[in-house]
Amino acid sequence: MISITQLLSYGSALAIAAIIPGPGMTAVVARTLNGGVVMGFALLSGLILGDILYLSFAIFGLVLVADHLAIIFNVIYWGAALYLLWLAYSLWRQDIQPLKTSDSISTKQFAIIGASGLMITLSNPKTIAFYMAILPLVISLNEITITIWSTILIPITLSILLLVGMVFILGAKKASQFLSSRRSQRIIFRGTALMMAAAAIGMLFKTQ
Repeated sequence: MISITQLLSYGSALAIAAIIPGPGMTAVVARTLNGGVVMGFALLSGLILGDILYLSFAIFGLVLVADHLAIIFNVIYWGAALYLLWLAYSLWRQDIQPLKTSDSISTKQFAIIGASGLMITLSNPKTIAFYMAILPLVISLNEITITIWSTILIPITLSILLLVGMVFILGAKKASQFLSSRRSQRIIFRGTALMMAAAAIGMLFKTQ
C-alpha cells in the first residue's frame, strides 16, 4: 500500500515540475493570449491527457514498449516542434487588435486544440523524464494496483495539473487586461513567440 508520505512526495514533485514553464505551459499561455480562456483550457486538456498516458506507461511497464518505438516518438517530436513553430509564427504575425475577454469554440476546434496539447506533452522531454525516471524514485511502482492508479494517482495528477494550468491561464487573462496599447500587445506576442520558437528548436535538436 502506498503511504501518505509517498503521495505527498509525488504530488509535490509533480507540482514543481508543472510550475517550471516548459513548452506545454508556454503554449497554454500563448493560446490564452491569442484565442481566449476556452482555447487555453482546450490545450490544457490535451496536456493533462498526455501526462496521464505517461503516468500509465510508467506504472504498467510500457516503457519497454516505448524503447522499441523510437521512430514513432521521433515523428511525435517533429510534429509537436513544427506545431510550436507554427504557433510562434502566428503569434509573431498576430494582428494587433483589442484582445478577447470571452470566447467560445466548437467541439471540433476544442478536440483539435486538445490533440495538439497531447502531442506537445508526448514530445516534452521534461514530462518523459518525470514519469519514466523521477516517478519511480518517489513511489514504489510494484505497490501500485489498478485501483490505486485509477482512484488515487489519476485524480491527484489531474487535480494538480489542472490547478497549475488554471494559474497560468488566469494569469495570462489578467495580463491581457493591461495590454491595451498596440506596443504592449506586440511585445507580449513576440516575446511569447520567441520562447515557443526556442522550445521548438530545442526539441528538434534532441531528435538528432
